[in-house]
Amino acid sequence: MSTVKFIRNFALTILVLGFGMSTAFSQPTKNDKDKPSVDPTTNPRNVKPELKEAYKRWLTTDVAYIITKDERRAFQALTTDEERENFIENFWRRRDPNPDTEENEYREEYYERIAYANEHYSSGIPGWKTDRGRIYIAWGKPDSIESHPSGGAYDRPSYEGGGSTSTYPFEIWFYRHLDGVGDGIEIEFVDPTGSGEYRIARDAHEKDALKYTPNSGLTTAEQLGLSSKADRIAGINQNHFQREQDSPFRRMEIITSLQRPPSVRFGDLMGIAGGDSGILDNNPLEFDLRIDFFRQSDDRVIAAFTVQTDNKQLQFDELGGLKQAKMNIFGRITAVSGKRSGIFEDSVTTSATTSELADLRDKKSVYQKAVALTPGTYKVDVVVRDVGTGNRGIRNIGFTVPRYDEKKLSTSSLVLASRLRSTTESDIGGQFVIGNAKVVPNLAGEYKKGQEVGIYLQVYNAGIDQTTLRPAVDVEYVLSKDGKEILRQPEDWSGLSDSGQRLTLARLLPTDAMPLGEYEIKVITKDRVGGQVVENKGKFTILQ
Repeated sequence: MSTVKFIRNFALTILVLGFGMSTAFSQPTKNDKDKPSVDPTTNPRNVKPELKEAYKRWLTTDVAYIITKDERRAFQALTTDEERENFIENFWRRRDPNPDTEENEYREEYYERIAYANEHYSSGIPGWKTDRGRIYIAWGKPDSIESHPSGGAYDRPSYEGGGSTSTYPFEIWFYRHLDGVGDGIEIEFVDPTGSGEYRIARDAHEKDALKYTPNSGLTTAEQLGLSSKADRIAGINQNHFQREQDSPFRRMEIITSLQRPPSVRFGDLMGIAGGDSGILDNNPLEFDLRIDFFRQSDDRVIAAFTVQTDNKQLQFDELGGLKQAKMNIFGRITAVSGKRSGIFEDSVTTSATTSELADLRDKKSVYQKAVALTPGTYKVDVVVRDVGTGNRGIRNIGFTVPRYDEKKLSTSSLVLASRLRSTTESDIGGQFVIGNAKVVPNLAGEYKKGQEVGIYLQVYNAGIDQTTLRPAVDVEYVLSKDGKEILRQPEDWSGLSDSGQRLTLARLLPTDAMPLGEYEIKVITKDRVGGQVVENKGKFTILQ
């Protein structure tokens, strides 16, 4: 066989064998179904782009002490710079104490705290990283500071055991109240190295420079042989504390709470009001919402937002020997343009003894917030939550703030009140104060027989009769039942308050002799000079 022919036959044999091998290896085996059909190592890697340095610095440095876990997780899940910018804007907006101004006072103060910490608390590391810097940035300036920058001789107070010793440099910061931490909070910082880096002390003896020196710096009990310094060093048999805040458990509780970001007040309620969650509890909290208007100046009107709920819906828990229920209330006012015009958030607490609880459950809890607005169209979103049960309710109401013509006879809203009286010094700065009266609206309009119905109204631009020096307006109260007039009584202006161009009508209607049922009260105001007439109506029910 020639060489060429041999090579040709050998090549053909190889091809045949190769085809046979390929066919054999291509046959499926019983284990092939468990193998991936595609090599996963060939797939493109899904790598999330790294945060830009500015966003990374904002997250890990700027707001490291105040951003919550949920907020951090949400920020890290964002994929575009536009989303991150919106997040940062909303982050500061949630903490803005006065949304009505263009400035965000919290954000400005926060960055001032960082600058202050870096200037005053640096010690080989930036001031914002130190314990004092972290507390100052997160919780603000303490109400008072007791400073011992050189340490030295120290007479222990009785609650630290008494006796004399020598200390390292230390400071005690005092806060009257910290949300989520408690009242009367003392935070002790000690500098045991003398380097200027003060660290939070876990107990009052960390500042004791003679703590490990035998027979030195003894407490009163140790001098009398009633306790052992070795036990104090070991932290045993230390169960007698004059102050609850000095116990190891309370100290650790405070320190742990201080490491958490300060809470954003009712942030969850803000989310609901903004439409972040359209689903409320299966057992929502029902409440009434009313808006009344009172002229403040030519371009400002006081809008009084009143929230009222039945105490039967609230959960009363034992607290200090009393039964107590608490509601959190959040409200946001938005102009028709979409610009936020106001915000309010507060708590309402109702307390009673065990014997009073049954009667209290049949009553109502009322809250009011007065906000100055310019005339125009607005919307208010109000969310109320019962702290005990967690039940929540939401109301969204559109309203128009009236424009009061300075030359035209006009009136405020007519308020039917459950309580109406003149103000006292104790009412200054409180709720339900309108002018010189305290007016608690009755949103349900239900009165028990014998309970007086308060009628409150302000009249603007009423002229004064120069002959009698009385208002040149006639006012009549008309009371109707079942569509029939049963009483018509003129206003005699006795005891009437006069404040510039504002007259106040405040009357109490007795119900002792009135049959049970539904009534309508009408207040008709007529200007005798210009002939203008303003009519206000209100309805109420007398129950047994």
